[in-house]
Formats: sequence, structure tokens, C-alpha cells
Amino acid sequence: MSWLILVISGVLESVWAVALGRSDGLTKLGPSVVFAIAAVLSMGGLAWAMRDLPTGTAYAVWVGIGAALTVGYSMATGGDPVTPLRVLFLAMIVGGVIGLKLVH
Repeated sequence: MSWLILVISGVLESVWAVALGRSDGLTKLGPSVVFAIAAVLSMGGLAWAMRDLPTGTAYAVWVGIGAALTVGYSMATGGDPVTPLRVLFLAMIVGGVIGLKLVH
């Protein structure tokens, strides 16, 4: 259960990062509210997952999922260029997250 909550929390990390970018410095209400809710839920889920998982592993997985999804979303929406090296390095992050799960 902790791993599932950790993955969901990683997804929510990406949600709050994207919302923060769209909030224009927290001046737009809608994205600012999404940011605040997603941030609280994301960190709450991370905190819960850390009750059962080692801190280093949980944090690395949380950040890895959030970073990979945020960059992937940005590439899909045209915010970041899609290049073979970017895709390779994102795959390496995902592979690292999977590897941490497998060795746990």
C-alpha cells in the first residue's frame, strides 16, 4: 500500500509543479488553488509512505516520478523540446525508480 500511495504522491508532485508554473507567481486563483491542494496531498502521501519505506528510497521515487512526469507533460504540450537525449535521460530516471522498487 505504501508504494501505491508513494506513486500517487509522485503524480501529485507533477500536478502541483505544473499548477505552480501556470499560477503566474501565485497570482491566478485557479492554478494557485490546484497547487496548494496538490502540494498538501503530495507531501502528506510522501509522509505516510515514509512510515514503511526508507526515507532515501521514498524521496528518490517521489522526486523521480514527479520530475519525469513534469518534463514529459512539458514536452507533450510544447513547453520543452523533445530530443532523443531528453527521452533517454527521462527513461533513465524511470528506470532508476523501477530499480529502487525492485531492490526494495
